[in-house]
Amino acid sequence: MAALKTSRADFESVWPSLVTDLQEAAKKYNIPQNALEWFTKSLEANTPGGKLNRGLSVPDTAMQILKRQLSPEEHRDLSTLGWLIELLQAFFLVSDDIMDSSVTRRGQPCWYRQPKVGMIAINDAFMLEAAIYLILKKHFRSHPAYIDFVELFHEVTWQTELGQLCDLITAPEDDVNLNNFDMNKYTFIVIYKTAYYSFYLPVALALMYMQLATPKNLKQAEDILIPMGEYFQIQDDYLDAYGDPAHIGKIGTDIKDNKCGWLINQALLIATPEQRKILDDNYGQKDDAKEAKVKALYKELELEPRYQAYEEKRVGEIRQLIANVDESEGLRKEVFESFLAKIYKRNK
Repeated sequence: MAALKTSRADFESVWPSLVTDLQEAAKKYNIPQNALEWFTKSLEANTPGGKLNRGLSVPDTAMQILKRQLSPEEHRDLSTLGWLIELLQAFFLVSDDIMDSSVTRRGQPCWYRQPKVGMIAINDAFMLEAAIYLILKKHFRSHPAYIDFVELFHEVTWQTELGQLCDLITAPEDDVNLNNFDMNKYTFIVIYKTAYYSFYLPVALALMYMQLATPKNLKQAEDILIPMGEYFQIQDDYLDAYGDPAHIGKIGTDIKDNKCGWLINQALLIATPEQRKILDDNYGQKDDAKEAKVKALYKELELEPRYQAYEEKRVGEIRQLIANVDESEGLRKEVFESFLAKIYKRNK
């Protein structure tokens, strides 16, 4: 039997028709040709091109629950819902890169840094978000879960923005104050900024589409996927300092960018007053020598083995949660096992 997994090519084959849908939605208002071309360029530059893991997780989740390949109609619908997560991600990334003054994204200059774009990117981000609801209405207006889809996207957008707010005010790049950091704030940031839209949203959409979104199933999914999303972000923070840039595709900048990350929070918990002074003097500054001092202190504090011990403990807890899943209402353990398999011990 073929593996129950959506190929990237099959998933990508749905995208061009969604671009056409969005162009038609704009043409309804007699949009000038140059504006239509701009919108199309923004869609194509910002939506496809990433790893697409979040989008692919929607049809994959459905296949794992149904234990069979999808029909052409199911594949189109579930892939469409997956692309809506990728549009949401595009909306967040275009905005986030402006807020963080980022330089590159996916190996290209960030959208706002591309020729002639600049702050027009703010409006482009709004349009990427609006596109979600245009496609939902066109394709799912008569689906029994239509309003649930709409409300879920609104709620997850709000949760992500709460996480982003906390991140921006806790660790502004131009005002380094490690007294602002603590593990409670860190946990809030990662759960709301990453875990809901990256892990819970794809599974909740698949359950709603198949009309299996009972309160019990959604709660079970949330109780496993949110800790998994938190683990994923902690892993990301670890890889920023200890990963191989050749694998990750980017050079880690969390120390220079004053990020409220897992490593700095762990360091603050165990540092002596002398070590704390080194962190206060060197963290969050665009200086290679200062970054090297922080990294040397991380080594002294043995943060790498500390992370590895955390990983084994957390993954053990998540596996126990998966083992306890009640499948009586249609949810399957395989959904969570496949998410965990993608991230456990990853190096990029």
